Amino acid sequence: MKAIASFIYYRLLGWTLEGSFPNVDKCVVIVVPHTHWVDFLLGLLIRRVVGTDIHYIGKKSLFEGPFGWFFRWMGGTPVERTKSSDTVQAIADIFREREEFRLALSPEGTRKKVERWRTGYYYIAQAAQVPIVLVAFDYGSRTIRISEPQTPTGDYEKDYAGYREFFKGVVGRVPEYSF
Repeated sequence: MKAIASFIYYRLLGWTLEGSFPNVDKCVVIVVPHTHWVDFLLGLLIRRVVGTDIHYIGKKSLFEGPFGWFFRWMGGTPVERTKSSDTVQAIADIFREREEFRLALSPEGTRKKVERWRTGYYYIAQAAQVPIVLVAFDYGSRTIRISEPQTPTGDYEKDYAGYREFFKGVVGRVPEYSF
């Protein structure tokens, strides 16, 4: 699968890769910008190119019924997302229960343009005591950039400024929605 994914990614689509996925068993992966549903497909492709299992979370109801097996097979994990549940702690518990869990999230929380990211990814990483890996999907240069692991310091504003710098100038599939 890696050879096929690499052929599609490099040859057919003409994309490049900067950096390599770090050798960590657990981390929160933030992918920016998320401007189109095609980003999910690109994410599925790049995880095969780099040869690393990367997971996602979804509401519990997605994993029930006839397609639940498919969402799990694609790396999904169900999470109870009610107002009375502590989603950050529930996801931190998933990290504790598993030997390997790399959670991909879009900190924008939507495919539309935002001025500021949601903070859940940061507090999940802190609660689970795992690093954050930054991944930029730059459609402008047809490049995916991967950072070294970033350990949250507890000073969100300082860390956030550094993360923003990594994504500076990155253009999403829908340029006007880019961060």
